[in-house]
Amino acid sequence: MNAPLIFSAEVLAAQNAGQPVVALESTIITHGMPYPQNMETARMVEADIRAAGAVPATIAIMDQHIHIGLEPDALERLAQAKNVAKLSRADIAFAIATGQTGATTVAATMICAHLAGIQVFATGGIGGVHRGAETSFDISADLAELAQTPVTVVAAGAKAILDIPKTMEVLETSGVPVIAFGQDTLPAFWSRDSGLKAPLRADNAADIAASHKMRARLGLPGGQLVANPIPLESEITRDILAPHIAQALHEAETQGVSAKDVTPFLLSRIFELTNGDSLTANIALVRNNARLAAAIAIELN
Repeated sequence: MNAPLIFSAEVLAAQNAGQPVVALESTIITHGMPYPQNMETARMVEADIRAAGAVPATIAIMDQHIHIGLEPDALERLAQAKNVAKLSRADIAFAIATGQTGATTVAATMICAHLAGIQVFATGGIGGVHRGAETSFDISADLAELAQTPVTVVAAGAKAILDIPKTMEVLETSGVPVIAFGQDTLPAFWSRDSGLKAPLRADNAADIAASHKMRARLGLPGGQLVANPIPLESEITRDILAPHIAQALHEAETQGVSAKDVTPFLLSRIFELTNGDSLTANIALVRNNARLAAAIAIELN
C-alpha cells in the first residue's frame, strides 16, 4: 500500500495486538468549537472509547501525511491551527500533495479509516441533502462515500439542518443500510425523533457487527449508517429547534452563504440562537456515539 499513513504509537500497538480500533474525524476539532474546548472535547471522546475497551484513532492531514491517531502534541497543534482546510474526497489528495493541514469530514475519514484497516467510525452527524437542493444541487459527499466505502459509521442521524427525508431517499437509492439503534424512528442529531420511521432497527452492537460482516461476505460495496439517538437528558426537541433552524436558513440564503460554508454557518447561528445549548448537546451525542462505536468494534474484533 502506497498511501502516506502515519500511525500513532497507541493505534499501531493496538493493530499489531489485534485490538479493536475506532476512527474519529477531526473537523469537530478545527471547525466545531474554539480552543481549548475543542481539544478538551477531543480528549474526552478518546477517553470514552478507551473506557469502553477500544482504541481511538483521530484522523487528520498534517505534514503531507494521513495521521491515523494523533499524538498529544499533534492534537494540541491541530486544535490551535488556523486556516485548516475542511477535506472531503474531492480535495484530500491535493491537500496531502501540497502540504496543507486538513481536517477530515465524514467522507474523508471513511476513506482514511478504510486505508488504515479500521472498520468503525464515530462522528456527530453525517452530511446529506441540503434544504432547497432541488435548485442548489447541494448534496454532501458523505452520502456517496457511504455507498462505496465499507466502514460502519455511527452518528446521531443526519444533521437537523438538512432535508432529512431527501437524505434518506438518496441513501436508500444508493443501497446504504440505515439502522436506528434501540428505537423504531430515526433520530435527527440534537433530537431523538425526526418523525420518520427507520428502515432498520438494531438493539445491540452484536447485530450491527454481524450485518457489517455479512455485507462483506456478500460482496456488497459501501458501509452502513448506524443512527444512534442522543441521550434523553441531553436532547433538544424538534419543536424547540424548528424556529431556530428556519431563522438560520433564512439568514444563510439572504447572505448568500453557499457550498462548504453552509453547514458551519448554520451550526454557528443555531449555537447563538440556543444560547449554547446546541453545542452542549453536540458534545453529548458525539460521546454517546463513540461508546456505541467502541462496542461495535469489539464485536467485530
